[in-house]
Amino acid sequence: MSKLASDTAMVMAAGMGKRMRPLTATMPKPMVRVAGKPLIDHALDRLAESGVTNAIVNVHYLADALEAHVLDRKAPRVTISDERDQLLETGGGLIKAADLLPDTFFCLNADNIWLDGPKSAFHDLSARWDADKMDALLLLVGHARAENFKGKGDFHMDGEGRLKRRQSGRIAPFIYTGIQLLSKRLLRDAPEGKFSTNILWNRAMEEGRLYGVSFTGMWFEVGTPDAIAHTEDALKRG
Repeated sequence: MSKLASDTAMVMAAGMGKRMRPLTATMPKPMVRVAGKPLIDHALDRLAESGVTNAIVNVHYLADALEAHVLDRKAPRVTISDERDQLLETGGGLIKAADLLPDTFFCLNADNIWLDGPKSAFHDLSARWDADKMDALLLLVGHARAENFKGKGDFHMDGEGRLKRRQSGRIAPFIYTGIQLLSKRLLRDAPEGKFSTNILWNRAMEEGRLYGVSFTGMWFEVGTPDAIAHTEDALKRG
């Protein structure tokens, strides 16, 4: 097994979870249970299994419940990045947590569920990582490996792995899984306050430093309540 590129991951868990209502009226989305455990535990368990020892989890919506839950864990060790005062979106959340992050780190959404292929998602990313060439390496999945996904895709990828966005009205072959490996270089000269990581990705794309790797496993979009039962059935089938 290849060596991991980092022992640390940023887990994005601060969102409002509006698409998951009514389940999120009384709990944060990462606490919604799928196949017997909260979404965030699926993500944190995968990190622990892969050898990632540190997780920075950002919190905002119903933060007390989420914080109490994750701080109970032994592996990975969890540090809280507190966004109770202001929800900062993905880019702002990274900047808020920057002092807690090493030079290279994984980043993933707390509501991700996936089944690994021959290698774990984090080993897939690590094997492809080239710190000299990349500011961001996104884990991508083709439509056939994306359960519950109804969109048109996100990216085109060239033979070297460099990414271009889907053009309006077109279909793109690759979907972003919400899992990536980042260099802290990506965070330089960032806007202040609330903003999307897309701003940083766009700059990396223009500089030829935004790359992707095709995932060898299965990925599930669990964005709405009606996706839960289908995901549970697929997980039972393995």
